[in-house]
Amino acid sequence: MLDAITWTANPILFNHGVTIRWYGVMFIIGFFLGYKILARIFRHEGAYEKWVGTILVYLVISTIVGARLGHVFFYAWDYYSQHPIEILYTWEGGLASHGATIGIFIAMLLYSLFVTKKSPLWILDRLVIPIALVGALVRIGNLLNHEIYGHPTDLPWGFRFVVNLHNWMNGAQPIFSLPSHPTQIYEALCYLALFGLLMWMYWKKNAESRPGLLFGVFFVILFASRFLIEFVKNPQEAFEVGMTLNMGQWLSIPFIIAGICLIIYALVHPPVKLSFPNKFAEQLEGNAEGNSKKHQK
Repeated sequence: MLDAITWTANPILFNHGVTIRWYGVMFIIGFFLGYKILARIFRHEGAYEKWVGTILVYLVISTIVGARLGHVFFYAWDYYSQHPIEILYTWEGGLASHGATIGIFIAMLLYSLFVTKKSPLWILDRLVIPIALVGALVRIGNLLNHEIYGHPTDLPWGFRFVVNLHNWMNGAQPIFSLPSHPTQIYEALCYLALFGLLMWMYWKKNAESRPGLLFGVFFVILFASRFLIEFVKNPQEAFEVGMTLNMGQWLSIPFIIAGICLIIYALVHPPVKLSFPNKFAEQLEGNAEGNSKKHQK
């Protein structure tokens, strides 16, 4: 067995005039696959195809703004309160998944109000399916960035990460961490398993007929796994050192409770009846218009 895995992946995919990082590529792949999955779901249920393009705009903006503000307010307010202009410097890093979750939730409330005119649970139940996949890809991006890893370990799958990443990428000899828990992989595997479970619940068990069920399961599993993995993850900020529960764990607790409440709500209410025409609403309306003209003739 290996004593450790020496991780020397380069975070940069392309650096000729334009710098393209793997982390950004993971986001793009995630949004592309998410778009395809959501389009398939919308078509399955006879929703409007144009809603898919609209939701992508809501998601991109809310994810970036929410994740940035989450980092600012939850982890580094003491600094950013004194340097407010640097809140805009997203290219310097500093994104928080809990903030992204809140941002997306608010955006979906607005999306439901102005676009679908349906209950917010309708879109949230369907949206969390691709989000679980995107979350896994983002953690792979963290792995490629040599960041957000765990405590030292003597387990054979411990990773030795480059700690002087910037200098190493500019020609210096690498300085490696002690063999450490690859918590990025732990989280990515949990999120992939969650994605598979949600897909199975939607396509095989008609869980979408119980509003709030998929959303609740997403909250419970995602944030419970995050809560547990944090025990072997290094502190992200200096103020977390010595805390029994770190900031990520405290922020996860309300989401876990909300998920349990959503599951209970979904199970005590009778399922709703849904139809599955397997065509976008635009196609259904076009067919209806064509049939109407035939009858008129």
